[in-house]
Amino acid sequence: MLLQRIANRGIRLGTLFERAAVKQGANVVILDHDLDIAPGLGRRATVAEIADLIDDFASRLWAARVRPGQRVVVYKSDGFDITLLACAVARVGAVPVLLSPKLDGATVAELVRRTDEPFLVTDQDKLEHELPAAVFDLADKVLLTKGSWEGAVELSALAGSPRVPSVTMPPEHPTLITHTSGTTGTPKLAVHTGRTLQARYRPQATVVRPLIPGRETIAIHVSFVHSRLITALAISLFRGFPILVLRESDPAHVGELFARLKPGILEAHPNSFMEWEELVHDPRKPLANVKLFSSTFDAIHPRTVQTMLNASERTAPVFGQLYGQSEIGPAVVRSFTKRRGLDADGRCVGMPFPGFTDIRVVSRDGNPPSATNPGFIEVKSDGRIVTYLGEQDRYDKQVNDGWWRMGDVGYRTKWGCVHLLDREVDVIEGFGSTLAAEDTLFAKLDQLAEVVIIPGPDGRAVPVVCTKDDEPLDLDAWKAAAATLPAMAPPVQWKLGSLPQTATTKIKRIELAGLIASGGAA
Repeated sequence: MLLQRIANRGIRLGTLFERAAVKQGANVVILDHDLDIAPGLGRRATVAEIADLIDDFASRLWAARVRPGQRVVVYKSDGFDITLLACAVARVGAVPVLLSPKLDGATVAELVRRTDEPFLVTDQDKLEHELPAAVFDLADKVLLTKGSWEGAVELSALAGSPRVPSVTMPPEHPTLITHTSGTTGTPKLAVHTGRTLQARYRPQATVVRPLIPGRETIAIHVSFVHSRLITALAISLFRGFPILVLRESDPAHVGELFARLKPGILEAHPNSFMEWEELVHDPRKPLANVKLFSSTFDAIHPRTVQTMLNASERTAPVFGQLYGQSEIGPAVVRSFTKRRGLDADGRCVGMPFPGFTDIRVVSRDGNPPSATNPGFIEVKSDGRIVTYLGEQDRYDKQVNDGWWRMGDVGYRTKWGCVHLLDREVDVIEGFGSTLAAEDTLFAKLDQLAEVVIIPGPDGRAVPVVCTKDDEPLDLDAWKAAAATLPAMAPPVQWKLGSLPQTATTKIKRIELAGLIASGGAA
């Protein structure tokens, strides 16, 4: 953690683009969608133009009476302007609270209530179709990025407001609030400071520099409400990487953009890489120029890793996997190359960042943690959030002498490599690692687009499978692939789009298990 602390002045979210524009102002940001707050900007802008847009909206927020220290919830239709509004909020010293557009209105209303009368930035569509009328009583003021609504203030009406100087809050002050995935219930609100975000940025920037010594175009498909996007942008902006920001993950859409812009770095969710496996067969070779594939948020299947690497025609391409959590940031890193085949152990998520993070595995039952008796994974890092907003007791339960319990179980090898076997809440006693079993099935069945093994009502493991193009599952091939695995119930086939997902495309396993138990089908 020492290297996270030296001269840590905080990430200074409000001036991120402005500081980058000093040296890299002509660098470009390319979008695959129009911004609700600036539809006239188009889909290609310079870093200097983006910095000016942030300054403009910071002045509009100031004119709406947003002041330093106040909280501003941003819950609007999906788009990169969610992130830019967060920067604008931070620029006036206020604290952005980013809520995923995928959250339902009732959950958002509860999170607004926890935030204690914040400003709410939303749009007409969310007010019409998602948000209950009660949000007007829960919020100090409702501001609209698009459309109109009685009782709300349209930000477009505040255009031309006098520009105001940026406000730099102390590095230990909250600078961003994001929500957890909500895989186990109502999301928690995670409070980041400028210092904790900078502590997350440093190990990532340190790892990237030797891998990418020159200038490369980076394509980013990451949830616009996730803290990971902030650190990815900071690395890209200060290195002068041209940035392609993706809202959509559809392979046909992505393939066209990648074939034209030839990114050298891809940053995306594991499930997005799984979707993009079909791009390997695209004659335009949209993945041929990728030098570095980067993924975090969740474990990724070895089949997907190898498929991506084999699609690259660069010398010695690398797939970098970061293991971490919204609350702690990246804690462990591992790299894959073409030399590592499909038998590479996907449960090995890597080693801590030397000098930055530390990790340990604590016994669950008094016996040493091992592959057959996994223990609780705990991490120590200065990137850890400082609290759950309004739930300090819940936060304190996960901290023990500076060690943060991740909610996962696994073990460490004699070489120190961390093996992630399951989420604590997903353990099926006597079955072994469900994640390892899923890796095995993926490696043997090209037909699979997703497989999730969950506990059934009778305690048996139930595999929920999704196939490419929703073709019927080849049961003979399934039986052959599952022959070496522990006994499971017959597979249940769903459409991929019907699986309950978080903002970062993780499958909500507990919710899915409940749907299966209640007889739900897709």
